[in-house]
Amino acid sequence: MNSIVIFSGTAHQALAEEVCDHLNVPLSSSVMERFSNDCLQIKLEANCRECDVFIIQPLGPPVQENLMELLLMLDTARGASAARATAVIPYFSYSRSDKKDAPRISIAGRLVADLLGTAGADRILTLQLHSPQVHGFFSIPVDHLNAIKVLEPHFKGWDLSNTVVVSPDLGNAKDATRFARLLGVPVAAGTKQRVSDEKVIIDMIVGDVEGKNVIIMDDEIATGGSIIELIKRLKERHVKDIAVTCTHGVFSGKSIERFRAHPDINEIVTTNTVPIPEEKRLPHMTVLSVAPLLAEAIRRIHNGESVSSLFIDTL
Repeated sequence: MNSIVIFSGTAHQALAEEVCDHLNVPLSSSVMERFSNDCLQIKLEANCRECDVFIIQPLGPPVQENLMELLLMLDTARGASAARATAVIPYFSYSRSDKKDAPRISIAGRLVADLLGTAGADRILTLQLHSPQVHGFFSIPVDHLNAIKVLEPHFKGWDLSNTVVVSPDLGNAKDATRFARLLGVPVAAGTKQRVSDEKVIIDMIVGDVEGKNVIIMDDEIATGGSIIELIKRLKERHVKDIAVTCTHGVFSGKSIERFRAHPDINEIVTTNTVPIPEEKRLPHMTVLSVAPLLAEAIRRIHNGESVSSLFIDTL
């Protein structure tokens, strides 16, 4: 891999270092400077000329800061004559802005996709988009991975004889169905209506959950409002043990306090697509690494091999 160069933004350097360890390549240095007028400047401290450059940067909080840093790094790589620049975005937060569901609002997911291409990205490697149709916003190739195969082994060791996978809403039901199929258990879903960013209403649950153990599966947990509301409906059905799992553990606002105080959650399982600081790591929380998955995808992209086989059995 003499011609591969990997950089990391400041959003999640620990993940980038882990990816590089799996690939047995060094993490190249970069420097971000902030001028007195609050403008940013990026310097890539490794030769990029005719190299295959990968820039790892999840778009977690602070999202706008991390996005601008990624755009500058892509532009710098292009200006340094990189043969190809791939933006590795484990968490693409703007995929939640995928449609115009109210008058005079922006479809930010499409705008950010355009910005990444304009800045110099030749390819995107991302994981678990909130809305799969966001894939179509990009005019450049996108490798859209799924974390189901990262989460599955953790639950395979459980006694799943009386277990059902539950999605908080019908939009995530397809991924929940794939996950349930791998575990060999049935699936159910809530019918969710979002009132605001922090408040949702779940009217009913479609599927048999009465008296069962449940694994609540969502792609992303931010404030935790959907999960808490779903648990209320599940307890009305006399469910037993409750586990919560997601790909992107953003855990914003008062979500950690909510989960810490909730007596019915036995375990929370997430991945490290965004950094989860120690103060947010609850005693019953397990954080699984997506670094091996990302590293293998990067290796295949660099070598011109198929990436689809990494997730083909979850389709």
